[in-house]
Amino acid sequence: MEQTDCSAEELEAFALRVIGDSMSPEFEDGHIIIVDPGHPLVNGAYAVIEQDNAFFFAQYKRRGERQWLHHLNPAFDDIELTAGFTVKGIVTQRSSRRRRDTKHYEYPMMP
Repeated sequence: MEQTDCSAEELEAFALRVIGDSMSPEFEDGHIIIVDPGHPLVNGAYAVIEQDNAFFFAQYKRRGERQWLHHLNPAFDDIELTAGFTVKGIVTQRSSRRRRDTKHYEYPMMP
């Protein structure tokens, strides 16, 4: 597992728009997610990960030495993580156009 080697000023949270329905029903097409690149990767966290020059947003799962990304929508297959993947950040908030639809995610600070 690799973490990004960012400088302190690069560790600011950033926003992304969800495209598609691979993480439905928790994250719908058009939702805005806030990603914290400084949060450690922990089992069960919603993560943005780069592997083989492609970016993925899914739920990180780990069992023993096996690591994978799990899509909440069962129509999408899990993605096995291989050596050399990079964690771009952990999702800490989700918002939609409706203000009442904001949700915060908290994870343990230790992997």
